[in-house]
Amino acid sequence: MTELAINQLQALGQPTRLALFRTLVRAEPDGLLVGELADTLGLKPNTTSMSLNRLLIAGLVKSMREGKSVRYRADLAGVESLVSYLLEDCCAGNTALCTTIRCQLEQAC
Repeated sequence: MTELAINQLQALGQPTRLALFRTLVRAEPDGLLVGELADTLGLKPNTTSMSLNRLLIAGLVKSMREGKSVRYRADLAGVESLVSYLLEDCCAGNTALCTTIRCQLEQAC
């Protein structure tokens, strides 16, 4: 899992890819076509495709062919896996305490 987390963090560690990913999160559950993503962010189609491919390889987005185009969606399960990995040792494994801290951070208490 460490290698996957490193790959995912590296994929998100570039401004264009991060913007694409955040745009796809906002577009859930329908996702967006490549052209729509390029237009939304003012990117060239080839830049968009290359960046999305990097996110796809990292397990952060999913793709589905629709005729001649491709629709992309955020892979929320992949992101959840990354966040879980990053927080798995939170509070030395004390799940109850960690949940309380997360609740406070999210101001959802």
